Amino acid sequence: MELFRNYLMAFVETGGLFAPILFISFHLLRPLFFLPVVFIVVSGGVLFGAIAGTVYSIIGITLSSIIFYGVIHWMPKTFKKLVHLKKKLIGKHYEFTTSQIALLRLVPFIHFHLLSLCLIEISASFKDYTKSSLFSNIPLAFVYTSIGQWISSLSPLYVFVFLIALLPFIYILRRKEISIKWRDFFQLST
Repeated sequence: MELFRNYLMAFVETGGLFAPILFISFHLLRPLFFLPVVFIVVSGGVLFGAIAGTVYSIIGITLSSIIFYGVIHWMPKTFKKLVHLKKKLIGKHYEFTTSQIALLRLVPFIHFHLLSLCLIEISASFKDYTKSSLFSNIPLAFVYTSIGQWISSLSPLYVFVFLIALLPFIYILRRKEISIKWRDFFQLST
């Protein structure tokens, strides 16, 4: 584990300008691979540290939001369908503020582009959307990049102990119902 980490850090350090550009472009390709935003932002903290990882993640996430804005306005029927779906999920008469969206972006289970759709609805123009998107992306990038740097500073022994400590919780939180097939329950004697 330590050897892999050292190899990865050496690659990033010798990558020069190529490594940040590759990381930012990976943010842009993220929706195609169905990867969560949090995974990439945390990996930015592991690879680049808290400050540089936050800056690169803010740039990548904001560019991803701008591309989403362009694509969604390029397909108006899809935009209407997504707005209808959003109204079903959230409600017809409820609109979020930019601050609420910034806090909701910290929840890893809420879809990133659903919140971008909410930003599009409350924004008056592209400039307003870009500014709101930038401000709502800053807390996400800062918090999860800091978590990534914290994870990278742990020794492999601590990571192993943490994973072993999670095993009882996986067992306790398992599904506690048993399915028995009808034939197994009522065995017919032959």
